[in-house]
Amino acid sequence: MTDGVEGQNHEFSVVSSKDIYAGRVLALRSDEVAMPGGVTATREVLEHFGAVAVLALDEDDQVTMIHQYRHPLGHRIWELPAGLLDVPGEDALVAAQRELAEEVGLAATDWSVLVDVAASPGFTDEVVRVYQARGLSAVHREVPVGDEESDLVARKFPLAEAVRMALAGEVVNCASVAGILAGHAVLTGAAQARPADAPWRDRPTRFPARR
Repeated sequence: MTDGVEGQNHEFSVVSSKDIYAGRVLALRSDEVAMPGGVTATREVLEHFGAVAVLALDEDDQVTMIHQYRHPLGHRIWELPAGLLDVPGEDALVAAQRELAEEVGLAATDWSVLVDVAASPGFTDEVVRVYQARGLSAVHREVPVGDEESDLVARKFPLAEAVRMALAGEVVNCASVAGILAGHAVLTGAAQARPADAPWRDRPTRFPARR
């Protein structure tokens, strides 16, 4: 695959591919990829649904974050409301609206795209789209039973405090860090958000297609 940048003309085509594992939320495959110089190299790829996250800002520029247990890290972390794109055919914006309601009981009238974050492109195709939501109102939230979300706590922080937490290593979720910093850049006028329906080139497709 080439991206049209001058001086980079090699096409990284897949010579062969085999599945190693396929589970409920991810799959692992091994690709043999054509490299410059006529050789191939093995690249293991973790396929993922992709996800959305939401920087929900109220009229006082406070952001709602959740404190949730993340088993791979072994402890609870602060992060933005987020969720998998695991509903077949669901639009990403609709997924973000659903997750905001399900996790923190909020709806919003004003939506825009802040950033698209490739979680770790060296080995996974997971990309998270982070939305900004404004014009907030409370909606009913069904509290789930039997998973991590039944234990989460939601809390508001001034956006400037969330930026401090991100830079201090108190927020480590990559989409949350990116969304917080991007939201601050938009709020201060250093950058502009994109429309809520902005094209999303890198939304994962391989793992959803397995379903």
